[in-house]
Amino acid sequence: MASPDEIHVEGDFDSPTSRQIVSSLPFSATCIRIARDSYPNLRSISSSANIPDDAGSSKTVEGDFGYVLEDVPHFTDYLPDLPAFINPLRNHPAYKTVKQYWVNEEDSVPLQVVSQKDTSRGVHFRRAGPRQKVYFESDEVLPCIVTCGGLCPGLNTVIRELVCGLNHMYNVTHVLGIEAGYKGFYSKNTVELTPKSVNDIHKRGGTVIGTSRGGHDTVKIVDNIEDRGINQVFIIGGDGTQKGASDIYKEIRRRGLKVAVVGIPKTIDNDIAVIDKSFGFDSAVTEAQRAINAAHVEAESMENGIGLVKLMGRYSGFIAMYATLASRDVDCCLIPESPFYLEGKGGLFEFMEKRLKENGHMVLVVAEGAGQKLIAQSVHSMGTTDESGNRLLLDIGIWLSEKIKEHFSKKRMTINLKYIDPTYMIRAIPSNASDNVYCTLLAQSAIHGAMAGYTGFCVGQVNGRHTYIPFHRVIEKRNRVSIQDRMWARLLSSTNQPSFMDKKDVKPATDNKPKLPSGLKPMNGEKH
Repeated sequence: MASPDEIHVEGDFDSPTSRQIVSSLPFSATCIRIARDSYPNLRSISSSANIPDDAGSSKTVEGDFGYVLEDVPHFTDYLPDLPAFINPLRNHPAYKTVKQYWVNEEDSVPLQVVSQKDTSRGVHFRRAGPRQKVYFESDEVLPCIVTCGGLCPGLNTVIRELVCGLNHMYNVTHVLGIEAGYKGFYSKNTVELTPKSVNDIHKRGGTVIGTSRGGHDTVKIVDNIEDRGINQVFIIGGDGTQKGASDIYKEIRRRGLKVAVVGIPKTIDNDIAVIDKSFGFDSAVTEAQRAINAAHVEAESMENGIGLVKLMGRYSGFIAMYATLASRDVDCCLIPESPFYLEGKGGLFEFMEKRLKENGHMVLVVAEGAGQKLIAQSVHSMGTTDESGNRLLLDIGIWLSEKIKEHFSKKRMTINLKYIDPTYMIRAIPSNASDNVYCTLLAQSAIHGAMAGYTGFCVGQVNGRHTYIPFHRVIEKRNRVSIQDRMWARLLSSTNQPSFMDKKDVKPATDNKPKLPSGLKPMNGEKH
């Protein structure tokens, strides 16, 4: 037989010749062949395939003009003799009408879309979607779904679309729900999820299979997965949950199990790295408007009225920033990324006095993680964490309310302050139309990836396209608001508030070019 470099299987996948050729090729050889066709000067391929004790190491493909594909693991990396099957979607009525429903193996999505004429092509991720080959037969698939961490709009929608997508697209008849988060693998019973039982759950908030923080025991979880015969694990949760999912994948790979581990990132704060946004964020911003509107009504109805609204945002102030931009009623927005001070020239209190004299009222929005250093200076803090390892925050809303009252009392200026904390109301709502669509696409992308034999990855939208992202990229750092970015400048111009920052707090602008994986060289003349 000719070498993989010379084999082309485009065309009618159902032809006897094509089936024979493709079934004889390992998946990795097919990917490499395509990469070589697209990039003739392919220089290096590094993989964790031969390093079972370091299954989390990166798997990269480097091509011409600085092209780098940060690929995700595949079963054939450690189970090279697995048989492949024709994707049942080939005969699915919904897909037969679509001319190009298979994702080309050479398709990838760039991390950065803004470039100059001399910049390299940069880091890419594998595009999500259905493949011509799958590594599961429908009747052997036993998937499970687990939700971990705090609540977020859209959880039930993702669960529903996973169950319905597996059933309607790939004829999977049994789907297990793991109750109460990670600890449910070894301490709770599972529930059978069917298209009928999940039909209307997207209309409700929360998660029908329950959730919890902590409870992660990798060995116990993988033992349970192996004992139950589960071979696809869909894990919905934030960065801490995805760290746990990465550990589960590594242990499964160490044992040589044919089990796909897929993460679906979930965080209402929108602080997951790499992806455009997390599901539930749009719904949270929309619901936050109700609290801001109420605060505005209260403030403008009273003499020197102040409406103070605390929104979610432990480390990242995206909800507060976008809700402020959307509202147009907010006079000042405080987020964790932007330090502020209260007293003295240029401080928050001076600005509040000025705004009250001008308008007779004002609305202040503060993210829950803002001003923590200020509070710690006046309140004894133990620096404790919750079961997920998140730092327990001091309540900026109540603290700031008291400080504002104290300040204006000293000034002998009457104010009417109304404090609103809608945190749990926002978390508990069902997702809106935009998030419902997004959740559907995430769930279907996750299913296609698992059926195609990919594992150890998260699904997410990057620059408007759905991709498969290695676990390490979404857990290595948080997405945070850049206060040197134009979006923050837009907020400051919208509210007409000062930055409240001392010059010593402002760091010089840095080069935002993405770093290449270690061992890869940039283009000639380009610095990283």
